[in-house]
Amino acid sequence: MKETALKSTHVHHRARMVDFAGWEMPVQYTGIREEAAHVRKHAGLFDLGHMGRVRVKGAQAEDFLQKLQTNDAAKIPAGAIRYAMILDENGLTQDDILVYRHQNSVDFFLVINAGNSERDLGIMRDTASGFDVSVVDQTEELGMFAIQGPASQDIVQKITDIDLSAIGYYRWTEGDVAGHHVEISRTGYTGEDGFEVYAEQAKIVELFDAFLNAGKDHELRPIGLAARDTLRLEAGMPLYGHEIDETTTPLDAGLDFGVKFTHDFTGRAALEKIQAAGGPKRRLVGLTTESRRVPRQGYPVMSGDNEVGCILSGAVSPTLDTNIATTYLPHDLAEVGTTVEFAIRDKRESATVVHLPFYKRQR
Repeated sequence: MKETALKSTHVHHRARMVDFAGWEMPVQYTGIREEAAHVRKHAGLFDLGHMGRVRVKGAQAEDFLQKLQTNDAAKIPAGAIRYAMILDENGLTQDDILVYRHQNSVDFFLVINAGNSERDLGIMRDTASGFDVSVVDQTEELGMFAIQGPASQDIVQKITDIDLSAIGYYRWTEGDVAGHHVEISRTGYTGEDGFEVYAEQAKIVELFDAFLNAGKDHELRPIGLAARDTLRLEAGMPLYGHEIDETTTPLDAGLDFGVKFTHDFTGRAALEKIQAAGGPKRRLVGLTTESRRVPRQGYPVMSGDNEVGCILSGAVSPTLDTNIATTYLPHDLAEVGTTVEFAIRDKRESATVVHLPFYKRQR
């Protein structure tokens, strides 16, 4: 298995390590519910070294991205970030990505999912063959971690001269943090405020420790992947392999905001065909249940005698103090308040359709 620069740090903090997409990663430290609740109340640090990081440079970098992904790269301002997807010719999702436009307005930076990195890079290099562009995988040389939670800005501001209040949501900049040059963005995958930090791999452990020291008064602590998954589910954020995969389109998942029909991206014609035929035949929805049984990925979703879907993600929500899940349902069953059932072996449990996201922080 691959290891991030923070492997020894996780072991020191007694994390339980697991294989995640070929990387040895911390799944939890003290407990999933406790860690998730802690991020909502205070702040947590997340190792994201397994995510793919790719530089895109060259005279036709923008033209290349217009073909590669669904958002309109030409309309991304310098220092801004956009959510997008890489599709195949059938409009099916190969990955969801973040597209960063450099402050110099010319270069770009992409963050991709760990499990899809090899496929994504193959697609990028195939697409790049028709453009004057370089695609450089920086995953090994550039480290990455994130801080999330309401205390995030106060903590990081202690160790940087960057005016963090000037970094808007889905914006990024560069400067010195704890004496090291970094690139720092403000996106987040938990529904809370926070920042992502990118720096040389050799500096990551020192930076991570500097964050922990700066956050002592705010009870900052490292958080595992399992709590991150619970947090992103509460916030209605899709996860590749769950809400989206190579069998879904962005239209199915309600991710239209990341699709701009202003440029000739791969899969555009297929999506336009779906729209012309009246749109997708199913919708991504949330479910809540008062059952003591937690709905888990793969459980069938039933309406009467008919199997109408399956659970995509499911967890106990420490924020809402109930069980939550996601599924795709046909439109006639996707209205808020509709009751369906999920099946665990030969037993059925009732669940109610609700709006996504389950949780939205007060700004």
